[in-house]
This record gives sequence, C-alpha cells and structure tokens, in this order.
Amino acid sequence: MHNEFTAIIEKDGDWYIAYCAEIPGANGQGKTREECLDNLREAIELILEERREESLAGIVPEAQQELIAVG
Repeated sequence: MHNEFTAIIEKDGDWYIAYCAEIPGANGQGKTREECLDNLREAIELILEERREESLAGIVPEAQQELIAVG
C-alpha cells in the first residue's frame, strides 16, 4: 500500500529532528537528514502496525475484512 505523509524537519545543533504532521507520536532524529527521515519512516511504520493490530484484536470472528487502497 502506498501512503504519503508530511515530515516536518528541523535542525537542532548537530542533529536533525523530524515529526509526522498526520501521525501524532511519530518522531525521528539523526546526524544526517537522511538518517533522520529513515528513523521517522520506521516510527511511522511501527505506529501504524501497532494501531492495526490493536484495532483488529477486537473484531468478532464472523466479521468480514477486506483491504482497500488509498491514494
């Protein structure tokens, strides 16, 4: 699935820090801009995976599930 998110990137001394505007709690940091963005991507993936698992855990067995693509 293809999703796009907004990364807000700032320079803080020797470090780059970033957060995702659409996903509260998704943050990244790194000595380089690319390292920072890689860390943010990983945070976004982990948060979305955890939210998906939590939401699916309460579904009754007879409910139907179907993946949909957005974007």
